[in-house]
Amino acid sequence: MGATITTTPTADGGAMRPEDDVSVAKSSLGGDKAHDAESARVGGDVDIGETARVVDTQAERALCRKFDFRLLPVLAVMYLFNSLDKGNLGNAQTDGMSDDLGFAPGQYNLILGIFFVPYVLFAPPLAMLGKKFGPARVLPILMCAFGSMTLLTAAAKNFSGIFALRWFLGMSESAFFPLVIYYLTTFYRRGELARRLAIFYAASNIASAFSGLLAFGVFQIHSHLIDYPWRWLFIVEGTATVLFSLFAFWYLPASAAEAGFLNADEKALAYHRILVDSSSVVNEKFNLRESLKVFRRPTTYGFLLIEICLGVPLQGVQLFLPQIVQRLNYDKVKTNLFTVAPNITGAVMLLLLAFSSDLSRIRFPFIALGFAFTFIGFVIYATIQDVSSQIQWYNNNVAHEGERLTLTSVGVPLANLMGLVASNVFQTKDAPKYEPALITTAVFGAVGCLASVCLGAFMMFDNKRRNRRQGVNLTARDVPTLKLRDGPRVPEFRWFL
Repeated sequence: MGATITTTPTADGGAMRPEDDVSVAKSSLGGDKAHDAESARVGGDVDIGETARVVDTQAERALCRKFDFRLLPVLAVMYLFNSLDKGNLGNAQTDGMSDDLGFAPGQYNLILGIFFVPYVLFAPPLAMLGKKFGPARVLPILMCAFGSMTLLTAAAKNFSGIFALRWFLGMSESAFFPLVIYYLTTFYRRGELARRLAIFYAASNIASAFSGLLAFGVFQIHSHLIDYPWRWLFIVEGTATVLFSLFAFWYLPASAAEAGFLNADEKALAYHRILVDSSSVVNEKFNLRESLKVFRRPTTYGFLLIEICLGVPLQGVQLFLPQIVQRLNYDKVKTNLFTVAPNITGAVMLLLLAFSSDLSRIRFPFIALGFAFTFIGFVIYATIQDVSSQIQWYNNNVAHEGERLTLTSVGVPLANLMGLVASNVFQTKDAPKYEPALITTAVFGAVGCLASVCLGAFMMFDNKRRNRRQGVNLTARDVPTLKLRDGPRVPEFRWFL
């Protein structure tokens, strides 16, 4: 079947609406309902025979390749710098930063913890501003801001100076990841996002590994211009971050409709793909009242519980892996080098889980498996987190762009807020084994695994209940997201498992 797609761009080149002649593929409903697929109607005039499939798969694959080559590398590098600038304090600590600046006992943990307060407080409002003015412009501005904070850390002379800079670092990084996720959902369909987001998020693991290598090189610098070698770490990373943010501001397209590397047909296809398998209304203007409705759904709090359980092991590794490795009693150079292998291993496992999740179009078993690895890993002193699938799971189940951005801007910072737990359970007095911290982190992994399984089981049960009520056999991929603005209240809604 061919697909005729007619779109009408607005005056500002942003949101477009499909005309009535957009045709999509029809799915077989199975059994004795198959003959009635074209006329099946449930809940008013919604045709449940329409699906989220696009007919021209070759054109769709070619379009995705363009997005992959044009967007993902730049976003991955941006997030790599984001992770470097957030996690470099641990590397500096292994070079004696606390002693050099005369920190009192417990002040290093306070510096780690204060980051998360503005990170949580400012994420939702900054993310909403990011939607209003466009993530392609706001993301580079945020990047320039947190790069500047990192650069200024090199000039800090005492606890108060670094404490204040970490506050503003947390503020400028708060909305970065939620906006990246939202930005990607405007280019990719639901079943395509986990593996792309995993590639993007693997930059965090690579950044953690690279930070060890970078610290190894930087700590060899001895110059009369700088009193302590660890200051070079902030100078190098901060400068590179600011410079790359200028490039990103020029490079990133505001939307598919304004992407200069797409022709008119590709722009129309890009819009149609998102309308049937991502958003109910593409590039919809943000409305706070409408977006807050996502918190009326009980499943929202299941997702947030999983984020909380994810946050403790995630932040524990990012903030304290160098200190954990120090138990091997190696010098500062080998300690930083030995943080490379765990992060690379985590990145590889993250990609395997995410690709498997996308290919099967199922999220929760792989999220539960990631938590199981986390539990086992902390028992034996290692860790793996399946971050990308968890984040994508709740994004896949929210078709309203405003609700999706709001939930992400709360969920992601909530996971990072658990850095307060991590920064307080990893106490110097428990070194070198950190047994209380490892036990606490393992428990969060176990609870996260249980919560993922329970939420996934509820979704499976609810999908079967909806199918029995309607006398059909539909999955999430069989219903276009353009019909799902009101979420589970719509009879045709099916959970993306």
